[in-house]
Amino acid sequence: MAEHALEARRAALAEALATPTFDLLVVGGGINGAGIARDAAMRGLSVALVEQADFASGTSSKSSKLIHGGLRYLENYEFGLVLEASRERDQLRRRIAPHLVRPMPFVFPIFAGDPVGRLRLSAGLWVYDGLSAFRNIARHRWWGRQTTLENEPGLSREGLLGAMHYYDCWADDARLTLETVLSAVAAGAVACNYVGVDGFTHADDGTTHAHLVDRLRGGTMTLSAHQIVNATGPWLDHVRRLDDPACRPVLRLTKGVHILVARDRLQSERATVLRSPRDGRVMFSIPWDDQILVGTTDTDYDAAPEAVRADAADVDYLLETVNHYFPQAALAERDVIGAFAGLRPLVAPPEDASPSETSREEEIFESPSGMLSLGGGKLTTYRSVAEKMVDRVVERLRSADPSRRFGRCETSTTPLPGAKVDLPGRGGYQGFAKRMRATAPPQLDEKTMRHLLGRYGASAPEMVALLGSDPAAASRLVPTLPYRRGEVPRAASAELAMTVDDVLRRRLRLTFRDAASGLDIVEEVAEMMGAVHGWDRTEVATAVERYRAGVAAERKALAAGPAGATTLRRA
Repeated sequence: MAEHALEARRAALAEALATPTFDLLVVGGGINGAGIARDAAMRGLSVALVEQADFASGTSSKSSKLIHGGLRYLENYEFGLVLEASRERDQLRRRIAPHLVRPMPFVFPIFAGDPVGRLRLSAGLWVYDGLSAFRNIARHRWWGRQTTLENEPGLSREGLLGAMHYYDCWADDARLTLETVLSAVAAGAVACNYVGVDGFTHADDGTTHAHLVDRLRGGTMTLSAHQIVNATGPWLDHVRRLDDPACRPVLRLTKGVHILVARDRLQSERATVLRSPRDGRVMFSIPWDDQILVGTTDTDYDAAPEAVRADAADVDYLLETVNHYFPQAALAERDVIGAFAGLRPLVAPPEDASPSETSREEEIFESPSGMLSLGGGKLTTYRSVAEKMVDRVVERLRSADPSRRFGRCETSTTPLPGAKVDLPGRGGYQGFAKRMRATAPPQLDEKTMRHLLGRYGASAPEMVALLGSDPAAASRLVPTLPYRRGEVPRAASAELAMTVDDVLRRRLRLTFRDAASGLDIVEEVAEMMGAVHGWDRTEVATAVERYRAGVAAERKALAAGPAGATTLRRA
């Protein structure tokens, strides 16, 4: 039998983790952990990053996927957060990840009787544009009733006064996380998915021993580090208790659910700001290729983080809101293509605050042993949050050894791998993308090229060459979605995908965007992954069954829900 490729990869990672003592161990492979590992490695620290499941498998693949300044945070007077987010949005769009972060036009409709009228919203948007130093994609504009309906004909006409038109940005959150991990690895970090922490012991010399378990292939190991950073999101308090059993919980978890529906049902070309007619919560409908992402809910959650699921009541709440704004759509549960749920690891506020009033700002907590834990935060501000955290780590390391020298933070000016092009003087990434589209092989149309560039950026030429020469690789996995068969082996070989879930849920985002949840092609995907990883027939079959079981659990939750909730029927 041929060498088991996955076993060899895991053995190589275990050997790399056997480094005598790392400067920094980052626990948690979401966007914050990835950003911290990247920043630290680029400054010259020896870094290990471990994640108990797959990178971005928690909150960082289940957001609204907005890179935004946080217009609604102005309602809570969080000007500092909006300023920071606006600056980070601009850096991501212009320098760090222009291939992943793209401008998104928004419409904020105003109806008679709305709690926020034209004057108040206009004032807020002037502040919003001002906090971004008027460097947003374009300044906001007022659309009267007729202009609004000409641009968004599906909107409700009853009581419509007009709408504000403004810009923010959108990005595939899981791919942004993945590229940040890959950038950390390129800078020298050791990054491992499916490696969990089961406990800590503290040595007399000030180092900490983290007891690790390989949750994919079995086996345990011990890693030594001068500094531990806990960036585990919803699992933050759990990891804190491993270090300090007496610690007080600091998080307030809230559940956010999104649904996907067909874009043509809403006749919508732009993202739309919605307000629930039930409780006034602000949410969005966001175009995603030929689909619309609607969300999110915001309800307190106190069960195990790994058990979070969307239920029928969540779906009903979102459908009620979108039908209120787009009545001609008349969406029912049978129109929901997919749904997913994630958790916000918010820092606990005063007891009388509602989930939506709870601040999204981050906070760093220090344990008696010196472990640093990150609570809160937003997708948009992950880079600046990482910079603050690594500043703290570097300060600690210098205190322990004044002779140590570290580089400056360079993450605000250094692009992610997909944005690094050879000839930046020729229009930078945008010039590169334009040349790629102009020289594409005839069998790859403009839509396909946008898909490849929007996922792989500077690495797109490799995929263009493959798909342009191999019709089988260029064929779609699912007829209604843009993902190609050639992307599966790449995910397994070059993008750290270890399981079928990694590919279908995060590398390709197919599980929630396909009405069949990927069940029609799961065997084929497992076969392709098995060819890369060296799986035998039993391992391929096991991978298929695990994926099917996960989908079944999600469908069961959707069908159940609270008492009185209706059942979500799936294709």
